[in-house]
Amino acid sequence: MIPGGGQPNMQQLLQQAQKMQQDLANAQEELARTEVDGQAGGGLVKATVTGSGELRGLVIDPKAVDPEDTETLADLIVAAVQAANENAQALQQQKLGPLAQGLGGGSGIPGLPF
Repeated sequence: MIPGGGQPNMQQLLQQAQKMQQDLANAQEELARTEVDGQAGGGLVKATVTGSGELRGLVIDPKAVDPEDTETLADLIVAAVQAANENAQALQQQKLGPLAQGLGGGSGIPGLPF
């Protein structure tokens, strides 16, 4: 209900929607620029991803390389990338969560990824 029984100010609603859209775009750009790390094997393998989940770097300590056991190395790489992606998802929630609440908090608004 609108206080006083009046009609909503459509211009004001449009401006608020445009501001939220711009805030969302700014947050997504910031996520794409921000890098987060994940590691496995006590730091033997480190992965760097952007806040939006793009793999940017992978560092493998020579101690992790055993030509006779490439499976363990592969497992460490997967674990490090997964850890980095989990950190990226946490960053996304931190940056985009308040914006999602401002847009109705996942109330089924079409076209929004949350």
